[in-house]
Amino acid sequence: MAGRDAVLAELKQITDPASGQDIVAAGLVRALTVEHGAVRFVLEIDPARAQAMEPLRAEAEARVSALEGISTVSALMTAHSQKAPPDLKPARKAEPQGPQPVPGIARIIAIASGKGGVGKSTVAANLACALAAEGRRVGLLDADVYGPSQPRMLGVSGRPASPDGKTILPLRNHGVTMMSMGLMTNEDQAVVWRGPMLMGALQQMMMQVQWGALDVLLVDLPPGTGDVQLTLTQKFAVDGAIIVSTPQDVALLDARKGIDMFKQLKTPILGMIENMSTHICSNCGHEEHVFGHGGVASEAEKLGVPLLSEIPLHLDIRIASDGGAPIVVAKPDSAQAAGFRHVARNLIAKGLA
Repeated sequence: MAGRDAVLAELKQITDPASGQDIVAAGLVRALTVEHGAVRFVLEIDPARAQAMEPLRAEAEARVSALEGISTVSALMTAHSQKAPPDLKPARKAEPQGPQPVPGIARIIAIASGKGGVGKSTVAANLACALAAEGRRVGLLDADVYGPSQPRMLGVSGRPASPDGKTILPLRNHGVTMMSMGLMTNEDQAVVWRGPMLMGALQQMMMQVQWGALDVLLVDLPPGTGDVQLTLTQKFAVDGAIIVSTPQDVALLDARKGIDMFKQLKTPILGMIENMSTHICSNCGHEEHVFGHGGVASEAEKLGVPLLSEIPLHLDIRIASDGGAPIVVAKPDSAQAAGFRHVARNLIAKGLA
């Protein structure tokens, strides 16, 4: 089976036209890993050369794929910035480009949270399926690169195909077109990437995935206020963000920071969802507010944004998600699914989906 040295030797056969050196000597190959027949690496390039470098990326992928014992190859491009020497000033700065629309996608909605563990991905999966059930053409991008969970929640497995080496064919289930970094790696494998690699991967998943014509693309963001959030809102025309939080004070503290970030980036807040709002005992019917209650409603009122729904803490929601069929698919008429369907219909009524 070919190892790291064999992969590097093959990549050294490819010449960088700008420098005249092979792409390894030119320092373009980054984050190379070779594990159990799976090869992953990043080509760090000048952003102005992105289109010209695509054939080179495809050649690199094809050459490595032909090596003995190599089963999968993932080659992504990311951009690096070039700084002028300290004693020189650039003659002219390029005009900054504003957020751009994605061809074929009518609306882009970010699903965000200030902290992890509040059920943001569960909300994203159920909302996507609820919109699909209402007849909308829905895409779901799992941009939580470090903790991708949408393949499990939507019951999708297998690697996306790329017939021409340029575009990626997403997978589909429950009426939702889905793409996730989790489909490109093993389920128990960590993604150890710095910011530029994350930004490059997000841009590729937005622009090189063959999404087709969509009424709305939901983007399941990682928790917090980091590189992925900045890249999404600065590079692409995002129509708004939905903030997911539990009623717990600690979660609301972080949710406020997420809302402030979107405000600074001039991304509208479409509303907040209180997840794990209340728990009703299946044996005695007693209602208990495990994480408190009403905190998100109070915060939404204070910020002047709508409270879109209060989702209960219920075992069926967890079981359905783990089983690959979100609750709006597994039990569409249940009380647990009602909150998600209400949000979907609300977004459609407002022309946002």
